[in-house]
Amino acid sequence: MFATPAFAQAAGAPTGGLLNSMLVPMLLVFAIMYFFMIRPQQKKMKEHQAMLAALRKGDQVVTQGGLIGKVLKVKDDSEVEVEIATGVKVRVVRATIVKVIGKTEPVES
Repeated sequence: MFATPAFAQAAGAPTGGLLNSMLVPMLLVFAIMYFFMIRPQQKKMKEHQAMLAALRKGDQVVTQGGLIGKVLKVKDDSEVEVEIATGVKVRVVRATIVKVIGKTEPVES
């Protein structure tokens, strides 16, 4: 009668719309993750490395285990000797030092 089937008359070939529509959001997600997760973590890691490099005798430190002590000797790049009580000395891996509580003044020679 009056109703005829409607066919897509002017349907053209896709012009890469799917690729463009998925690429832009993926790039935005990566950019957001970089600025909110990756970049701050890298900055925090650099600050921690600088703090460990500046350790010296007499600094009061806190370890990951929660021990508070005074640095007696910086043995090498990976080890520090810490006094946690009078006469009680422990060897601590340098990377496990979380923060420096009391900083000593540098000795001028």
